[in-house]
Amino acid sequence: MTKYKTGILLLVCFLTQFWSIAQIPEVPGRQEGEGPWPQLIIRGVILVNSTGSPPLGPVDIVVENNRITDIRVVGTTGLPIEASRRPQLKPGGKELDAAGMYLMPGFVDTHAHIGGNNGADASYVYKLWMAHGVTTIREPSAGNGLQWTLDQKKKSEKNTITAPRIKAYTRFGMGSKTPISTAKQARDWVKQNAKAGADGIKFFGAAPEIMQAAAEQNKKLGLRSAIHHAQTDVARWNALSSAKAGISSLEHWYGLPEAMFTDRTIQHYSLDYNYTNEQDRFGDAGTLWKQAAAPNSEKWNKVMDELITLDFTLSPTFNIYEANRDLMRARRAEWHEDYTMPELWKFYEPSWNAHGSYWHAWGTEQEVQWRENFRLWMAFVNEFKNRGGRVTVGTDSGFIYELFGFAYPREMELLREAGFHPLEVIQAATLNGAELLGMEKEIGSVEIGKLADFVIVEENPLKDFKVLYGTGAIRLVENNKVTRVGGVKYTIKDGIIYDAKELLAQVKKMVAADKEKKGFKITQPGVDPHQH
Repeated sequence: MTKYKTGILLLVCFLTQFWSIAQIPEVPGRQEGEGPWPQLIIRGVILVNSTGSPPLGPVDIVVENNRITDIRVVGTTGLPIEASRRPQLKPGGKELDAAGMYLMPGFVDTHAHIGGNNGADASYVYKLWMAHGVTTIREPSAGNGLQWTLDQKKKSEKNTITAPRIKAYTRFGMGSKTPISTAKQARDWVKQNAKAGADGIKFFGAAPEIMQAAAEQNKKLGLRSAIHHAQTDVARWNALSSAKAGISSLEHWYGLPEAMFTDRTIQHYSLDYNYTNEQDRFGDAGTLWKQAAAPNSEKWNKVMDELITLDFTLSPTFNIYEANRDLMRARRAEWHEDYTMPELWKFYEPSWNAHGSYWHAWGTEQEVQWRENFRLWMAFVNEFKNRGGRVTVGTDSGFIYELFGFAYPREMELLREAGFHPLEVIQAATLNGAELLGMEKEIGSVEIGKLADFVIVEENPLKDFKVLYGTGAIRLVENNKVTRVGGVKYTIKDGIIYDAKELLAQVKKMVAADKEKKGFKITQPGVDPHQH
């Protein structure tokens, strides 16, 4: 067996640990949301757009047949709204009073696995996303099968289910009866994938001639692509290789440090490292950025500039690695108690065979290394943005204690930590994601002619992204009373108004019912829940 085939089989075994295509519970027909109407007017909002504009308001936004037809300033700060400036409601239309609230374009999650494994069924996942303003997702790997994902995409387009719109990317080689070991096989598979209706491909890496053939054929057919550089092939094909071949985006960050090595060609793995031991894999990854060229060095600058010239996009997914620098914070996030399904919680717990459950002996040393890893990684991403590179918001939720929906504002906070201005974060979450998906003419900004996808919140998100969490943000108010504010108020997709808090309430009931059925409670690892 060739070295390449051995690597592919190893990768397939790894993937099947968590992408088991089991019987997926059917997503019920849409019962939530009001509309659409022939005309919808959102009254009196403060517009936080993704076009580089500062906040603007109060404005009335007019939607007709799911297209924005007018954005009209109807007043001045501190003065009453001028009724004469307001657009008129037509017969059969709907007014939404959003006076003083903040409106943003619908959020785009460029790395969003629908679930289907370990208790995270699709309806549960969709409602968590929609409750956090996510109206469009890219599903990398089509983990429940391409045809299933395409069926969900169609139902979402018709709004017969409560779900974001979906872009379906298949995992390279998915469905092939034999490992792809020649350039011709790669091109043939890509053609078949496009014929089957996929929107793109997610690569994990392969021999260079296989990657080159597949990436070029995919781009020739007009499809987009993403890559997570698996360590099994990254020494031969890194982020710069992917960008030159026409791959659209880098998921996570593997492949970037390797493109900037100056005194080695292969990562300095621990000598007892084993790729199938995930603590080895993620532990050693925490030392990788220190092995690359230093910030603003000649090699650092050369690689960054070339990636930008090639229109390569970064989807960092900072949040999915945050437990590596602070495991306790990720484990005890306040939303787990009410919104994390029992089977999903069990999937997160230390395990030899569940992906992302590598807490075999995770301690201070690993966390310190990962904090430095984050510092260097964030410096690259922020500078990449400053030089004109495209950065998007992707979450990769459902692993490593990161919960669907809730991970989205956390990723926004981490971009802020990296150095992004809050308005740059909004741009990454909306317009940049739309551009990556080739949908910038339809979504991603609030502009005349675009689809009616919006996120509305009562507090100013630019001052505190925590108000976007479903659990809100803590505030001390009069009489020394502790309260919570925030949570998305309305998510609007295709002109349909969803009560985001009601969606979360439904999820909470789903989780409570499952816990009661299974007699489950969240515990500390190694602690018998019946001891207390």
